[in-house]
Amino acid sequence: MASDLGPEFSDEDVRLAIYREFADTGRAPGVEAIARRFSAGTGEVRTSIRALAAARHLAIDEDDGIVMAHPFASVPLGFSVMGHDTLWWGGCAWDSFALPHLLAEQQDAMPEDGLLVATRCPACDRALAWIVGTEAPPAGSEKAHFLVPVSRVWDDVVHTCGNQRLFCGDDCIDRWLERTGNERGYVLDLATLWRLGRGWYSGRLDHGYTRRDPSTAAAYFAEVGLTGPFWGVS
Repeated sequence: MASDLGPEFSDEDVRLAIYREFADTGRAPGVEAIARRFSAGTGEVRTSIRALAAARHLAIDEDDGIVMAHPFASVPLGFSVMGHDTLWWGGCAWDSFALPHLLAEQQDAMPEDGLLVATRCPACDRALAWIVGTEAPPAGSEKAHFLVPVSRVWDDVVHTCGNQRLFCGDDCIDRWLERTGNERGYVLDLATLWRLGRGWYSGRLDHGYTRRDPSTAAAYFAEVGLTGPFWGVS
């Protein structure tokens, strides 16, 4: 990615600083904090943040505040993810189940058995929680429902993530769809959701990370057992 920040650091440096701050603290750094880190002007940092958003590394608000840096979120969107002493907001079911795998790349970032992922069923408001680790999916009969097909994820990424939710089961999904008037999207069991999150963000805390292009994304989905028009995989 081309840099607008001068010879000492690049947009990729800014991306990595944002992601590592999220990983370390559960919070997004502000524009001023990033500027101080790189001895840069806030205008330069805003330009970099907007470039990262245009490249779909970030979701930002109208003031260039960082709303999401997948799988991290700076605002609650229905999921909390708890480690030893750090609380992260998971942007969606997918991201919340992916966080333990990504953070395991930092050896001291999580308890040995995994992270506590918690949410509420959108249909009945029942509290749901799992210990999600890296060795095997958590046990449970709960189901995830994804409303928006992957080809339209970035039309409104916050809306998309806000509608990747976990439910008690199929009955609650049906009740929620009837109440909201939404059409059925795609339903995943916990094991499939865990496989989806396992390697999706691998390397995102490293310098030089590259997002998957459509063909490699489709291959990844197929590998974890997700095919069909919803996933853009025939």
